[in-house]
Amino acid sequence: MSIELNQRSRDILKLIVETYVETGEPVGSRLLSRQLGDALSPATIRNAMADMEETGLLYSPHTSAGRLPTDAGLRLFVDGILEIGNLTELERRSIEAQSAGSGRTMNQLLDEATSLLSGLSQCAGLVVAPKQDTALKHVEFVSLAPGRALVVLVAENGLVENRIIDLPPGLPPSSLVKASNFLSAKLVGKTLSEVEEMVRVDLALQQAELDSLTQAVVRAGVATWSEGIGGDGVLIVRGQSHLLDDVTGMADLERIRALFVALEEKESLLRVLEETGGAEGVQIFIGSESDLFAQAGCSVIIAPFADRDERIVGAIGVVGPVRMNYGRIIPMVDYTAKIVSGLVS
Repeated sequence: MSIELNQRSRDILKLIVETYVETGEPVGSRLLSRQLGDALSPATIRNAMADMEETGLLYSPHTSAGRLPTDAGLRLFVDGILEIGNLTELERRSIEAQSAGSGRTMNQLLDEATSLLSGLSQCAGLVVAPKQDTALKHVEFVSLAPGRALVVLVAENGLVENRIIDLPPGLPPSSLVKASNFLSAKLVGKTLSEVEEMVRVDLALQQAELDSLTQAVVRAGVATWSEGIGGDGVLIVRGQSHLLDDVTGMADLERIRALFVALEEKESLLRVLEETGGAEGVQIFIGSESDLFAQAGCSVIIAPFADRDERIVGAIGVVGPVRMNYGRIIPMVDYTAKIVSGLVS
């Protein structure tokens, strides 16, 4: 729905949204008149607000209350009125410093970036990374303690994944070496799904070469990779407690609880990622625009990040109340996504 507003109505809508973001309360005509320096009378402002209510941009929670922006009103504000702010130098340095360094797995990198974004925005930070089927280069099993081993998996694009697995009791050190050699010989240049299929066939044929304990290590390693890298995707959410900051009653609490349940559904978030991957730059889903967040009355600001071949491999962003500070958070998400893209590349 395309709605055209004159400059007077745009100014009024801008003040209503900005006041709502700051206070969370309905905004009345007298307050707006004072904010405008009495340039417009309360009666003139009420008429403009009534017109915007008829077009679905504003609503009144109570008969005698002021007005609040609807999801459509917030969308019009974000798309056509909002002035995007700039990150402070401190915020830029915080994002860069937190993302600096090497030797971390992809999950560790995304986890730290998500926690940072949550802290800076005071919203819940989230990151979605889809299933990766990258060609592999090296695998190694490293003994950690009796009954446990570390699986080190290196992809051809340089990403490293570490997974801890449980070992069969009484496993000799030679079985870890055999398992490493067996998989390394099979996986070079192969994707994870190709390796899994090959290992299933080969284990049945290699019983003479590999004892049962070594086969158990191989199976455990492949199963671990399948769960960690080749599943439905990686979802990390940090800072959910921020979503409870503005809860004012049981109805709000129930909506937030519903959101927490929704956040655990990977398929729903992967659909958000698919929508994000189809466009460039920051994407904004306000309230009812996203089936996932409509019930909780939340908005999502999310931006894709790409690999060295400029393919979209994930998305990072925040979820928070519809009255979040869009002007401040949009550039924050955009900059973080660009930093993550650089590190992934």
